[in-house]
Amino acid sequence: MLKVGLTGGIGAGKSEVSRLLVEHGAVLIDADRIAREVVAPGTPGLAAVVDAFGEDVLAPDGSLDRPKLGSIVFADPEKLALLNSIVHPLVGVRSRELETAASEDAVVVHDVPLLAENGLATLYDLVIVVDAPPETQLDRLIRLRGMTEQDARARMAAQATREKRLEIADVVIDNDVPLEELERRVRDVWADLVERASGTN
Repeated sequence: MLKVGLTGGIGAGKSEVSRLLVEHGAVLIDADRIAREVVAPGTPGLAAVVDAFGEDVLAPDGSLDRPKLGSIVFADPEKLALLNSIVHPLVGVRSRELETAASEDAVVVHDVPLLAENGLATLYDLVIVVDAPPETQLDRLIRLRGMTEQDARARMAAQATREKRLEIADVVIDNDVPLEELERRVRDVWADLVERASGTN
């Protein structure tokens, strides 16, 4: 099994790369998706969040009101750390379960947005960073996600610098290219990953 960490700045195109890797046969473990699953209605995770932050963070249907919780934690570093202390261990347990379920010769890709920020590079055999110039990221966030320029710049500023991400990269996929070229680059990276995986058995 080859454990790959996949990361990239917001708007760099990491989701597109993870989609292409799955098409080639990668087992994808998406940290963001798991983070939502572990606080779904009826889970111990949601109960712990409510214990910590109160009933006000629940929507009328009993699910987590993410915008409400976000407005609380992103304004207070201590509250954000408290939330992370609840959610991150649960995500870790679920990620390991999914990884264990994969076959021995699998290429397991962990899609982790904050891999550089949280110092997680050593957890993986290999780290892939999807890279694009800041002006490309900004354009995509405004044009494709409908963000204001101010919001887009704030989201970018809240992440690790481009330099910090590139420092931890074993493989860099430059995504300042048309989709057809990105597909070709991912295909080449996939061939390398399969070769590495066969050598880890």
